[in-house]
Amino acid sequence: MAEIRTNDTRERILDAAERLFMTHGYEGTSMRQITGEASVNLAAVNYHFGSKEALMQEVFRRRLDWLNEERMRVLDEMEAEAAGKPLKPSQIVDGFFGTLLRMAGDEKRGGVTFLRLLGRTLTEPSEFIRAFLAHEYQTVMDRYKEALFKALPEVPKAEIVWRFHFMLGATSYAIAGTDALRLVTDWQIEDEDSTDRLDRLVPRLMSFLLGGLRAPLPQFSDAAAASN
Repeated sequence: MAEIRTNDTRERILDAAERLFMTHGYEGTSMRQITGEASVNLAAVNYHFGSKEALMQEVFRRRLDWLNEERMRVLDEMEAEAAGKPLKPSQIVDGFFGTLLRMAGDEKRGGVTFLRLLGRTLTEPSEFIRAFLAHEYQTVMDRYKEALFKALPEVPKAEIVWRFHFMLGATSYAIAGTDALRLVTDWQIEDEDSTDRLDRLVPRLMSFLLGGLRAPLPQFSDAAAASN
C-alpha cells in the first residue's frame, strides 16, 4: 500500500507540474505553485525529484520515452514493408510529426496539455531544456534524417536539414496554444477554424509540412554561393 501511495504522489506531482509548466512556462512556475496544485509539501517533491530542473526533465521523459519508441516502431514497420526501397516523404513526415500530433487525442499520454507544453518549451527553451531535449531526440532524429536523405536523393542534404528545422519550428509554434492569428493580425476566422480545433489543425499542419518539404529548391546568387 505504501508503494501505491508513493507512486500516486509522484504521478500527482508530475501531472500538476505538467499543467503549470504548460500554462506559465518553466521560469514562470514556482515550486510553491506545484506543491499547491499537487496538494503535497515541498519535502515530497524533493524526495521524488530533488530539484525543479529534475522535475521538468521527468515531466518530459515520461511522455517522450513513449513518443520516441512509437516513432521508431512506426519507422521500423514502414521500412520493413518497403523492403529496402526508399519511403515516401509523406510516410516519413507522418511517422515523425503525425505520431506527435496524435498524442493530443490520448489523455493517457498527456493529451493536449503535454502537446502544448512541448510546443511552448520548444519556442522558448531554457538552455538545460534545450540540451536535454536534444539528447532525448538524438537517436530518433538521426533515423528520420537518414530516411529523408534516402527518400529525397535529388535534394542536397543541407537543404533537407534546413527544411526539417523549419518543420520543427512550424509544428512547435502551432501546438504551443498561442492564438497568433488574433495576436498579430485583424484577420477574422470562424469558431470552427480556431486553434482549439485540433481535428482541423492536424490535417492543415501536415499538408503545410509536406508542401514545405517538397518545395522547389532555392536559387542562390553567385555572390551568396561563393560566401558559403
